[in-house]
Amino acid sequence: MAVKNLESTEKNDRWRYPRFFGKNDGEKAYITGEDAKHIGTVLRMGIGDLAVICDNEYNDFLCRIVSVQKDTIEFDVLDSKPNKARPNVEITLFQCLPKSDKMDFIVQKATELGASKIVPVLSKRCVSRPDEKSIGKKIQRWEKIAEEASKQCGGGKIPDIGKLTDFKAAVSEYSKIGSGILFYECGGKRLCELPIKEVSKIGIFIGSEGGFESEEAEFAEKNGIIPATLGKRILRCETAPVAALSILMNLTGNM
Repeated sequence: MAVKNLESTEKNDRWRYPRFFGKNDGEKAYITGEDAKHIGTVLRMGIGDLAVICDNEYNDFLCRIVSVQKDTIEFDVLDSKPNKARPNVEITLFQCLPKSDKMDFIVQKATELGASKIVPVLSKRCVSRPDEKSIGKKIQRWEKIAEEASKQCGGGKIPDIGKLTDFKAAVSEYSKIGSGILFYECGGKRLCELPIKEVSKIGIFIGSEGGFESEEAEFAEKNGIIPATLGKRILRCETAPVAALSILMNLTGNM
């Protein structure tokens, strides 16, 4: 396969290549495991082909394949730049567990929209209450979904998937870290009315099917979590985080 001439590649296209997460030493980079198999057997990439490898710390590296093995792809590092998709605000999504596989969709879309962390939460109205073994498998799947979504959207860091936590524990812990917003179907402030433009960390709490109990909303407010609304319509639990993240990213200048 002919080696591609980097200098002849248009400047704006230099970074539009298959994207992966991996480590490098500034000169060499390596992709192993399933991604290596995907590169060699599915994408059919070979020596001379280009890829973008992100270090998961908002740095992108343009790399050229120099060796293809069954489980390892070796690259030369050609260029580097800061990842442009880094938001100026860290948003943690506290999502009360929905039924079925809705959380898969939520994790994917929250990643695309720039969430920094996604935490599954158990609130009083959660119907889904997986045991320890089951939630462990679910978290592994969500981590994989977040990684794939990060590759697709050009993200520079894969969102952390937190451990399953109780609603009150999540509220108590986050209220000490940053500004919290609880989206409550019984009313609250509009997001454009909140002083969030200069805030560096925001935690958003989204209910499962049926929303939150009034007791939970009161507990959150007592702990400094602001009740907010997404309008007059009652959104589904998988729609609400997409709407909330979109609005917040827009208000903070990230969309």
